[in-house]
Amino acid sequence: MANLYETPQIVSDYLFFHYATFQDAAGDLPVPESAWGFAQRVVKELLDSTSSPSSALDIGCAVGASSFELAKTIPRVLGIDYSQAFIDSAEALRKDGVLAAEVPWEGKKNQPVLARIPPDIDRQRVHFETGNAIDLRNDLGSFDVVLAANLLCRLPAPIVFLERLGDLVAPGGQLLMATPFSWLEEYTPPSLWLGGQPDAHSSADVLNEKLSAHFRLEHEINLPFLIREHSRKFQYGISLGTRWRKI
Repeated sequence: MANLYETPQIVSDYLFFHYATFQDAAGDLPVPESAWGFAQRVVKELLDSTSSPSSALDIGCAVGASSFELAKTIPRVLGIDYSQAFIDSAEALRKDGVLAAEVPWEGKKNQPVLARIPPDIDRQRVHFETGNAIDLRNDLGSFDVVLAANLLCRLPAPIVFLERLGDLVAPGGQLLMATPFSWLEEYTPPSLWLGGQPDAHSSADVLNEKLSAHFRLEHEINLPFLIREHSRKFQYGISLGTRWRKI
């Protein structure tokens, strides 16, 4: 899995997923625009900004779009990802504001894309580092907001990650989660899936059970997302988005 997320093509694909405009992605094709821009929408749809949070942690930040979106309203944001290549790209965007990439268009023809951070975002609010979501460093401290978007079902031991969240979210803070529960053996041994087995409760019910000791479910919403494979092929998924309040 580590090698997969270090390849130049995967980095370019994620830059496109995070930063390309809907026009870049779909042109005039009959594609649902409401499912584009997932990395920004997951923050807009889940974050309660009325409590004026001062710090945020974006775990599994990939190439950083959600971290920069958090920085619109939060002064201190830390993005962590397992992939060094993702973090290098996110850091390049933090420094320069733009980063060029190429993604498949048709056959061997590629489409250039320019990842760009909106000028109204203070990029210096954001910092990035590599880290393992199930073995995060012990001195991270706690945050007013913790985001984990489309991460849970890509972890080798998701329960280990969930057990750490009680320490990472400050009292009264927010845990923002989004996951399509797309359990795959290549990422997670079936014995460690949260649900997903014939005789098990639904993954959403298991997640609620595991988090309820430290968190109260506050908001739930379906969050569609599109992943473009080439100019006329898209993957459509729907993550369950939830906001939890630390008790």
